[in-house]
Amino acid sequence: MQSIQLSDKQRTHFAAQLQRENFSITPAGVYFPTDGVTMNGEYFSRVNGANWEKEGDNLVVKEGLIHILNVALGTTAKPAGYFLALFSGNTAPDNTWTAASFAAVSNEVVSQTEGYTGATRPAWTPTNASANASIDNFASAAEMTMATSGTLTVTGAALLTSSQRGGTTGVLVSASKFAVPRTFQDGDLYELGYRLHATV
Repeated sequence: MQSIQLSDKQRTHFAAQLQRENFSITPAGVYFPTDGVTMNGEYFSRVNGANWEKEGDNLVVKEGLIHILNVALGTTAKPAGYFLALFSGNTAPDNTWTAASFAAVSNEVVSQTEGYTGATRPAWTPTNASANASIDNFASAAEMTMATSGTLTVTGAALLTSSQRGGTTGVLVSASKFAVPRTFQDGDLYELGYRLHATV
C-alpha cells in the first residue's frame, strides 16, 4: 500500500462515513470501502536499549476514529495530551472498546509494584506528520521502568487521552494485543512507540 496525504475535504468526507458507519474493521486496519483508504497503526518497543521490535498491529476503535476527525476538522478541542497504557488480559481489542470500558476489559496494568513505577500513563509525544501521512513518537518514545517481585507479563498496549491509570474518562484511540506477550524482570526499562498512518 502507498501512503497518502489527506486533504481537508477528504477528512470531512471520512468523518461523514464514520457517522454513517460506512466502514469495515479488517486485520490491516479500518477500511473505507467506497474510497479504498485504510487507517491503521502499529506498536514498537525495546527493552533495556536493545533493538526496536514490532509488538503488533493495532485496532483504531470507532471512538478513536471519530475523535481524530472531530479534533482535526470539527469543533472538538484537542486534549491536553495522549497517553500509552499497558494491559495483561487475553481479550483481543474490539471496535466497541471505549475509554470507559478499556481498563476492565483489557485488564490494564495499574500497579506500581507489579507493573511500572510511574504514577500515570506515560505521554505519547509525537513528531508532526509530513508527506508520508504517518505520525509517531519514535523521536521521544515513552519510557516505563518495570517493577515486580518475580516476573510481569504484558499482552498489549493502548493509546488514550487520559493519563489516569485505570481511568474511565476521555477517549480510547487505539489498542493492540501483542503478537507475543512480553515478560519483564524487575528494573527493566521498556520503551514504547506508536505509529498511526493512512494508506490507499
